Amino acid sequence: MALTKMITSLIVAVAENQVIGKDNGLIWHLPNDMNYFKATTVGHHVITGRKNYISIDKKYRPLVNRTNIVLTKQLCYDEEGSVVLNSLEDAIAYAKNNNETEVFIIGGGQIYQEALAKKLIDKMYITHVKQSFEGDTFFPEINNSEWKKIKETNYSADGKHLYSYSFAVYEKI
Repeated sequence: MALTKMITSLIVAVAENQVIGKDNGLIWHLPNDMNYFKATTVGHHVITGRKNYISIDKKYRPLVNRTNIVLTKQLCYDEEGSVVLNSLEDAIAYAKNNNETEVFIIGGGQIYQEALAKKLIDKMYITHVKQSFEGDTFFPEINNSEWKKIKETNYSADGKHLYSYSFAVYEKI
């Protein structure tokens, strides 16, 4: 029986100036983006750094209907309802060993940087927020010689969304 290849993806919302957060939190409120995040990741393993994980309101963690993997360098860290591991490679291997078809890296900035620098990502789901923001956490610039945009859907600002945005999917070339 042939093993199917697991896809390693990341999912992120990024401002025009590459900002993804400030003070360990989200800057914007885009309900459709939250729904997109949930619909895309539900039923899958999600990998997050410890600081990003604890920035999620306690009532929402662990993220339901997903296997939450929290990365930390702290050897005695425990998070009820989550798998705690110490390296990105271990987290990806854990998902693969549990027959995951697509694992999602959900942040934060250091985890995205590491995953992209080590070329561990096959696919990116990026919400492009059509605005610049002041922030302290950034997403790396997308190298167009390594990534191909395969899908993009644009949305205008409306009564529930202060900013225009798009959902884009990229595959490694």
